[in-house]
Amino acid sequence: MNEEQIGRYLARIGADRPDKPDLEGLRVLQYAHLRAVPFENLSIHLDEPIVLEEAALYEKIVQRRRGGFCYELNGLFSALLRALGYEVTLLAGRVRGSDGTLGIPYDHLTLRVDLDEPWLADVGFGHFTDGPLRLNARTPQHDPSGVYRVAESGGFLEVHDSEDSLLIDPRPAELEDFRAACWWHRTSPDSHFTRSPVCSIRTATGRVTLSGTKLITAEGDARTETVLPDDASVLAAYRDHFGLVLGRVPVPRRT
Repeated sequence: MNEEQIGRYLARIGADRPDKPDLEGLRVLQYAHLRAVPFENLSIHLDEPIVLEEAALYEKIVQRRRGGFCYELNGLFSALLRALGYEVTLLAGRVRGSDGTLGIPYDHLTLRVDLDEPWLADVGFGHFTDGPLRLNARTPQHDPSGVYRVAESGGFLEVHDSEDSLLIDPRPAELEDFRAACWWHRTSPDSHFTRSPVCSIRTATGRVTLSGTKLITAEGDARTETVLPDDASVLAAYRDHFGLVLGRVPVPRRT
């Protein structure tokens, strides 16, 4: 990523360049990214390719001002962090649901950032932390989005919140390692991503999500749901809440 691309990426997320690659800079970059770039699976429902290569991800997220899911968002965020001098390692994770079931191998891409100690940074999980988590800490870690714990689990690390958890393989990975899982998520009838278009972004007071035609606004414990009546309303919601200008409404993929 060259200097011009770094500048455009920082402008995309509304963040200044950190003076140095430190923890405070990482916190600022992660939160700015979460506020500016939505978590979304719309490419699946717009019949668009998902290419896990830096140039393609930059074109989509920075130049076309779209979002993406974990492989795309954390994949490109890692490139930005490295260009800014951070030491970043890609890690594979599996989401453990409240019923105890695990997602597929390479279900999730997350990031280890080594500073004075290793930190977990993530801008591609939808609802997750606003800031980095200490990977070596075993005490509760408080974040504006909730309270998290990191525990050792059979050679893996498991990050818990009040609902789900993420099982992380500590071995380094490369972006191409996630291609098969990305293909599965965008094609399999068993993938929740193929069932409905979803778009979600962190707001100053909570989160706003568009799931199909249902607009969901969450602020603290308050939650409101509105069913949008027509395509024009759906396209306006993508534009007004997420900054996405789409040529047509994403249609649920048939599998």
